[in-house]
Order: sequence, then structure tokens, then C-alpha cells
Amino acid sequence: MASSLDTEAAASQGDKAGSGGYTTAATAHQVDTDSWQQVGVLLVVGFNCAYVLSFSNLMMAPLGWGWGITCLLLVGGAAWYANWLLAGLHVIDGQRFIRYRDLMGFVFGRKMYYITWFLQFLTLLFGNMGFILLGGRALKAIHAEFSSSHSPARLQWFIVATGFVYFAFAFFVPTISAMRNWLATSAALTVTYDVALLAILIKDGKSNKQKDYSVQGTQAEKVFGAFGAVAAILVCNTSGLLPEIQSTLRKPVVSNMRRALLLQYTAGAAVYYGISVAGYWAYGAAVSEYLPSQLSGPSWVTVLINATAFLQSIVSQHLFTVPIHEALDTQMQRLDEGMFSRYNLGRRLLARGLVFGGNAFITALFPFMGDFVNLFGSFVLFPLTFMFPSMVILKIKGKDEAGRWNRIWHWFIIVLSSVLSVVTTAAAVRLIVHNARVYHFFADM
Repeated sequence: MASSLDTEAAASQGDKAGSGGYTTAATAHQVDTDSWQQVGVLLVVGFNCAYVLSFSNLMMAPLGWGWGITCLLLVGGAAWYANWLLAGLHVIDGQRFIRYRDLMGFVFGRKMYYITWFLQFLTLLFGNMGFILLGGRALKAIHAEFSSSHSPARLQWFIVATGFVYFAFAFFVPTISAMRNWLATSAALTVTYDVALLAILIKDGKSNKQKDYSVQGTQAEKVFGAFGAVAAILVCNTSGLLPEIQSTLRKPVVSNMRRALLLQYTAGAAVYYGISVAGYWAYGAAVSEYLPSQLSGPSWVTVLINATAFLQSIVSQHLFTVPIHEALDTQMQRLDEGMFSRYNLGRRLLARGLVFGGNAFITALFPFMGDFVNLFGSFVLFPLTFMFPSMVILKIKGKDEAGRWNRIWHWFIIVLSSVLSVVTTAAAVRLIVHNARVYHFFADM
């Protein structure tokens, strides 16, 4: 088999009006429409959301300064390299893969198709629940500032409101490409949130003279916490849906995707890593799971930060949920009609309602943000990010073409990522069991 690195040059000389020399699966969403700059900005604002920027508690506090900074750099660099490899597998033997599960099914068979489908959709659903919880907390914090008693309504009401707003956005902006009209707004909200948050963090850090940077807990708790932090760092850097994002790019899709990844892992990572480190510096081991809840300052600053966090999350969460929408739209809609035909609007209303209704209910039932992050970072993203691309490369190149040291290298990636996936999943399950004992269903956190 030949990877897209070998076939893309020939493909670009093919049918300009159609697939460009390779075949592409049917989809209700747009393909071959976006520039790498648009996708790069989308990745930057998507990962620079308030969800990721609240990870100081999850990433830095369990590791401390030395191991924390080391793991940030190592996991970020490894995720960049793994996604760089995966971007090069977008076309194999004349077939363009616009879905991760299609790629794995083509190379390894139907069983791997369904395994990838399960892992992808699990991480996307868990991620969306985390976004809904964050949006609910932001709305609750805003309500508390305007409430005379400073005792806002239960968190669950704000979770329901967040789910409805996300549903409305997903209904009227159905695809990744359709998000282009919202990128400037999202970028402005991101900058506003980052600047305001960083200013308060610097002020609080200077005034806080009692910061404790020691890692808390027993030896067992420290070990499990450290592995949980590694999983959270991975969530900061990858999504498990790169082929779906890459499908929107214009040719040459491989080099364009790698340009977009370069923007994400330089300019983008500098911001979300910087905020996370600043949060840990300001508050030490006592840093909150939801960073805006810990900030000092006047009420208008609290309202501004939480409002921008909520509004920006509307765009960010959509990026990480679109593959689910694409699968449902392709199955339920008429592909020969436009996305806004009367028939397709009705089907989309039903599909989006089921997704966000179910996610909002589960989030209200189990409002534990850290659990969502660690679980899908460990159980799902290690295989999708590291294990699967190396498996594909070993399969399509064969023993002779791959070379001995190349095979050893990719087998090392597969074994190491498998071990990390098992250990970090155990740490995430341990955290869930702990929180299940502490909190009750529909807890008002």
C-alpha cells in the first residue's frame, strides 16, 4: 500500500471538479473547501477554550514544577509528532479517508472500524459533557454576581441552558466549514478571556505570599495523580479526530494539515500552556479545578471572564462534536438536497436534540469535570493519538519497506502508549470511584 505522501502528488493532477484522482466516501458535510489558515485558526481557538485553560489543577498540581513542565513539553511534542504522522495517512491506495474509522477499517478490517468508531465517539461525547459542565459553571458564576443573596439557582438549571445554546448553534452552523464566519468572533473572545484571566492571575500571584507548590496526598495518591495529569495534558493537545478536520482542507491536504498543526502546537500551545502554568504559579497546589472561580477582583471582572468563557465555548465545543453530527447527518439526511432543505432541517433537529439532550442529562447527573478529562484522555486518546497511526504505518509499509529501526520505533510507540493507556485509565477510574463516594447524583457543585 502507498500512503498519501506517495499518492497526493499524482492525485492533485486528476479530476479538478471531483475527487482529484482519488475516491472519497459520501458525506452530508463539506469536503475540500477550507484553507490551512482557517483550519489552523480553528485549532488554535478550539484548544484555547476555557475548558482547557482550567487545567492547572489537573496538569500541574499533581506533578509540581519540575515534572509538570517536563511532561507539558514531552506530551505536547509527542502529540505533535503523532498527529504529523496521522496527517500523512489521509490518502492510501487512491482512497481519501475523511473519517478515522474508515481509515482503520480499510487497513485492518471491519472489527477495527467499529473499535475506532466506539473510541472516537466516546471521547467526543465525554468532551462535550465537559464543555456543557464548564458552560453551566460559567453561567452560575454570572448569576451569583447579580443575585442579591449571592446564592444562585442549582447548577443543573445552568447545565440545561448551556445544552440548549449548544444545540441551537449546532443546528444553525451544522459543519466545520460553516464555522468560518464565527472564527473572528471566537478569536476576539479568546483574546479577551486570556488577557483578563492573565491580568488577574498575575495580580493574585503577586499578592499571594502563602503559595504551596508541594504535591499533596499519600504516595499512592501522588502516583495515580501523576498519571492522571499526563492524561489531562494529552487532552490539552489532541482530539482524536484529525482525519475529520483534515477532510475540510483544500489540496494538498497533507502539507496543508501539517501547516495548521504547526500553528496549533506553537502559537496555540504557548497560550494554553502559559495560562495553565500561570494559574499554578498564582495559587500553587490550591489551584481550583475551574480557574475563574478562584479569581479576585470586582464583580464586573468575574462577569467578563465567565461570559467570554461561556460564549467562546459555544464555538470550541462544536469543533469537537461535529464528527458525531456528520455521521448522523450522512445517515439520516438526503445527500442530494442542501443542508437547509425542509426535510434535512427536520432530521437535523431530531439528531442534534438527541445528542445534546442526552449529554446535558448525563452531565447534570454526574457533574465531575476532572473525571471527564482524565477518563477520555487515558482510555481513548492514547490509542487514537499514538497507537493507531503507528499500527497503520507498520501495516501499509510492510517489513521490507519500513526498515528495521523504523519498525522498532513504531513498536516502541505502540507498547509505551498501551502501557500508559492502561495505567492512566486505572487512575481515572480511581478518581471516579472516589467522587462517587463524595458526591450524590445531581450534586449542586
